[in-house]
Amino acid sequence: MPRMLDVSDDVRAEIGDEEAERLLVGDNTPGNYDCTSCRTPGDAAQEPTSTVLFVGDETAVLAFAHASCIPSQVVTVSEEQLQGAVRSITASQDADNITKSDPRQAVLGVTSGLILLGGDVHPGLVVEPTGPIVRPGSDGPGDDFLTLLTEQGFRPVTDLEQRPERNSGWSVLLAMGQLHAVLSPGADGTASTAWWQAHQPLHVTEGWRAAANKSNTVFVYAAPAGVIGQQPREDLLRAALERAAARGKLVAAAMPLAGT
Repeated sequence: MPRMLDVSDDVRAEIGDEEAERLLVGDNTPGNYDCTSCRTPGDAAQEPTSTVLFVGDETAVLAFAHASCIPSQVVTVSEEQLQGAVRSITASQDADNITKSDPRQAVLGVTSGLILLGGDVHPGLVVEPTGPIVRPGSDGPGDDFLTLLTEQGFRPVTDLEQRPERNSGWSVLLAMGQLHAVLSPGADGTASTAWWQAHQPLHVTEGWRAAANKSNTVFVYAAPAGVIGQQPREDLLRAALERAAARGKLVAAAMPLAGT
């Protein structure tokens, strides 16, 4: 049965006309999928569906999303984070370019909050995956999230009172007062790519936005799955970060603010 599928010109250019036509007639396309944007189930046979191609340095991953969430597009991500960028991955006949779905894959959750350092308030983001992140090609078990981040310039946090060091080439994208993405350097000096991107812009408080515009710097903290958890207040978030640092489970980096 033909699918209610949209394959954009950019995606078609990457995967080729032959593969695109196979997708459009129903070959290689799942009836059911987990939307790579909102993470809820979708049905390509019953509702408009977008093809989303995640492209790393050496690997491409084809995923699907509700057309009402995001349009069909090509998204460039770092190779190290490719496996964690998509929750639902559909295998292609081209095994060299399309990787198979892995139930261990996780997505990145991001929480904003104000961090008090040395009597000054700073805007912070806390990144925590929904599950273990393993190095691409690894069979696990284990969680390589912090190792992958330290390889990309993040530094271990042992004392939350210490300001994180600047991570060159990384930035936090704020537009129209909302959080859109965390950007990482492109490969070999190319343009920045989205390491994390909100499927819908995230609201930040006026206090967070004011602090970010004042310092033009955001402190980004990251911990493995289950270490920080959902904290309803900033004092509880601070306490969770301190516990993570004491356990050696926290890394951080300072990033310039892009946008307003």
